Amino acid sequence: MSTMTATALPEDNILLRSDQGGVATLTLNRPKSGNSLSHDLVNELQKTFQAIAKDPSVRVIIITANGRLFCTGHDLNESLNTKHAEDKRAANIVCASMLQTMLDLPQPIIAKVQGVATAAGCELVATCDLAIASESSKFATPGVNIGLWCLSPQVAVSRTISPKHAMQMLLSGKLINAETAARFGLINEAVPDKALDARVNELTRDIASKSSYTVALGKESFYRQLEMSRRDAYNYVNEVMIRAYNSKDAEEGITAFLEKRKPEWEGR
Repeated sequence: MSTMTATALPEDNILLRSDQGGVATLTLNRPKSGNSLSHDLVNELQKTFQAIAKDPSVRVIIITANGRLFCTGHDLNESLNTKHAEDKRAANIVCASMLQTMLDLPQPIIAKVQGVATAAGCELVATCDLAIASESSKFATPGVNIGLWCLSPQVAVSRTISPKHAMQMLLSGKLINAETAARFGLINEAVPDKALDARVNELTRDIASKSSYTVALGKESFYRQLEMSRRDAYNYVNEVMIRAYNSKDAEEGITAFLEKRKPEWEGR
């Protein structure tokens, strides 16, 4: 597995990446702008995700941020300066494509949230496969407060939490604390601020120890079956199950279990 210190990607250091022990940590690095999703940052995330998708040494991805704000959504200055409808539509398509890429990646993504995540920042958290937040973190979809419903964020949020809770967030526009976010299901856990690093590291080590083939197959099948009827979902997973049973890692895992030893994964 590759190991490297945190290094800046292009575009004025707006995104940092460090790799260690099969874990790629991506750090949003626009603290003076609330780590808002500028066009350049969205493009950098997309390019980085596409590169990671082809990198078998990466087993897990962490998304975190520098500064006291995790991500305050889209860059409103850019939004105001984008005058033409076609330009706005094109920017929205690029961002939606980046979010879809997150779901399509073979590696699971963990949001490590310390601070405030609002609007598209809340959407970014909801799109991650898992999310762990410090107890001081807060979340909101506040577009309604400025006359602009959180249209894009509602797509991910409403598919992560119950419709009633999603509408509560969308209609009120108010911040909710991490405990409430965990109760709603927006995040997996709210942990003491000082315990955030340790909890995320524990989770990533656990996931990285699994078969990368099994994790990738499982993630893909999970999101695909969610979009199907129950009957179609059962038919689909029955076909996937055949692939899973025929994999080298399933054979190794079952054999290791029966022999009471640790498996040695091949990633296939």
